[in-house]
Amino acid sequence: MATPQNVPQPTPWWRHARMPSARAWAIGLPFAFLLVFFMLPFLMVLKISFAQSAMQVPPYTALLSYQDQQFSLQLSLESYLTIVQDDIYFSAYASSLRVAFFTTVLCLLVGYPAALLMANARPGVRQLLLMGVVLPFWTSYLVRIYAWVGILKDQGLANQLLLWSGWRDEPLHLMQNTFGLYMGMVYSYLPYMILPLFGFLVKMDRSLPEAARDLGARPWQVFLTVTLPLSLPGISAGCLLVFIPSVGEYVIPELLGSPSDLMIGRVMWSDFFNSIAWPLAAAATCVMVGLLLVPMAWFQRVQSRTGAMA
Repeated sequence: MATPQNVPQPTPWWRHARMPSARAWAIGLPFAFLLVFFMLPFLMVLKISFAQSAMQVPPYTALLSYQDQQFSLQLSLESYLTIVQDDIYFSAYASSLRVAFFTTVLCLLVGYPAALLMANARPGVRQLLLMGVVLPFWTSYLVRIYAWVGILKDQGLANQLLLWSGWRDEPLHLMQNTFGLYMGMVYSYLPYMILPLFGFLVKMDRSLPEAARDLGARPWQVFLTVTLPLSLPGISAGCLLVFIPSVGEYVIPELLGSPSDLMIGRVMWSDFFNSIAWPLAAAATCVMVGLLLVPMAWFQRVQSRTGAMA
């Protein structure tokens, strides 16, 4: 029996499919970038941490092997046990956390007044100040650190000015010590503190501090009761952006810090490139990531509380 020509045919499935919206593309592309260039490399490091060092290329054993028509999975906790038992790793983690903590505190003490000044400046001046904060990002990170070597060394610009002014008869030792370490750390990570703070302070409702002043509050009371509580999300974001990369910093302690400042970045570099102990360095990396999950969880808690209060 012939099929009538006027019977409607089913619509192909692809005609019902909806193209991703602009919002889906805007969210999906950054997540795909993070997955490919951050998550997958970390999973590779995690895999290496459960292997054993071996004199081969690459210098570690395979986790999954096939022999006698059987697959075997061999996971080793030797690297993690070494980290727990070796005091050098405990000292390196403690030193890294201490340096990151004080770097964050110093950046907050310097960055908060700077961000507040920028937020209260006139629009034209504000743009110039913002450009001054962002401008260092246009220069290579290594170039900026090497510039500080030229400034802080015994024959550098700082000591030349001190000797020329007559304040000193001999050069000061300004690098390869704690002073040089924190000078380089604060300089490098200060913009990461200023920019989040500026973003929150510039959007703050100006009528609230004015109302507090009209009610008789003094300037310090206005700051403590109005400005500071409203800027807590910016403080937490800035502290997180400074603290997390400071823990694993390698270049600044190597160039400006003291040889006795043993940080985990130096230890991992030595394990990877000097000792060729990739599983041990990978395990140290995974432990560091686990430690950094604590401030990230704290930041999420602060953000959720702020959203609930709003």
